[in-house]
Amino acid sequence: MSERPTRRTIVVVPTYDERENVGPLLTAVRAALPDADVLVVDDNSPDGTADAVEAAAAELGQVKLLRRPGKHGLGSAYRTGFERALDEGYDMVVSMDVDFSHDPAVLPELLRLLDAGADAVIGSRYVPGGDTVDWPLHRRLLSRWGNRYTSLVLGLQVRDCTSGYRAYRADALRAIEPGTTAAEGYAFLTELVRRLVNQGFRVMETPIVFRDRRSGTSKMSSRIVVESMLLVTRWGLGDLLAGRTRRRRRG
Repeated sequence: MSERPTRRTIVVVPTYDERENVGPLLTAVRAALPDADVLVVDDNSPDGTADAVEAAAAELGQVKLLRRPGKHGLGSAYRTGFERALDEGYDMVVSMDVDFSHDPAVLPELLRLLDAGADAVIGSRYVPGGDTVDWPLHRRLLSRWGNRYTSLVLGLQVRDCTSGYRAYRADALRAIEPGTTAAEGYAFLTELVRRLVNQGFRVMETPIVFRDRRSGTSKMSSRIVVESMLLVTRWGLGDLLAGRTRRRRRG
């Protein structure tokens, strides 16, 4: 029996001021996925994150660094990283945080579910077996109810629309054109899920335990939360109006 051809996989990791985390994270990713490449997209971190990446790359191999000239945000970093991954012909593209809130040990399961037929797999805090720990109560409630609101308004049937721990088939990622999105922060992540669902791709969720960062400071801000909720509401109203227009035309 011939062996199944190896699928080229790349893990895209945005960074900004993550010098303490990036080396250990890259080591853990290499242990979980020995054959995968890693692309670190660094937004000109003043703490020397890019230098730490280069040091880890020399030791581990298969680590690429993309230095950007300024701080442009999470959505922009992923757009740039995904474009590079698609241009270089990878078959599977993974996104994850650098601060160990996403356990690298889950990486093989994300890819296994892609092999089982999913077009995208979300590491979800809000399916059975998923959880968040080390978060204050108000933050847990904001995240959980924000995701319920998002799923309801957009009709997604996805419980964790804002999780950044994901794996995509390259053909599905290419089809939803992440480079044409404009949102930042969690709204960017929601926009990708919305496009996947609306285009009929199979989105699966697998449980993860989300832990607060080991070190460094969170990039979460009230502006990001407000942007996300406003965009979700706008998208939901737009979908509602578009549906009414289609029904009138048919009638």
